[in-house]
Amino acid sequence: MSDPGTPASDGTTPKPPAAPGAAPAASGVAIDETVWYEGGPARGDLIVGVVLMFTIVGIPLAVGAIVRALWLRYRITSRRIEVNGGWLGRDRSQVVYSQIREVRSVPRGLGSWGDMVLVLNDGSKLEMRSVPRFRELETYIEERRQARGGRNVPRSGFAQPAA
Repeated sequence: MSDPGTPASDGTTPKPPAAPGAAPAASGVAIDETVWYEGGPARGDLIVGVVLMFTIVGIPLAVGAIVRALWLRYRITSRRIEVNGGWLGRDRSQVVYSQIREVRSVPRGLGSWGDMVLVLNDGSKLEMRSVPRFRELETYIEERRQARGGRNVPRSGFAQPAA
């Protein structure tokens, strides 16, 4: 194995390996992307679901909470929002902040976690369920959206952020 700075036998210089977790570089320029939140749904959602499982009515709620805990993952960075979910976590949705028209949220679990809906410019919606620290994340997303040139849409319905 040769040193990364020495030319290979064909006359080219090999590139050093990318750092783990770094965004792939397009045309040799590194993209600066910092992760603000990465993780799954709130643990309180799973706990409440498991407690409710002991009632017949709570069984579907418990199954939903268990499936979310197993396969739902959120990643919110300085450039985009990524939601991995679906059966066995195979569905992936990515949204950049300039595509977001409005952010709505509803508190759950006595305000410990909440559900968020991102309304996109084309009218479609991306739902994020059982998001921990949802008020902080909503504020962060709103700041990024404004910085990326998102339109300022008046808030309607849903929970208003705490002052």
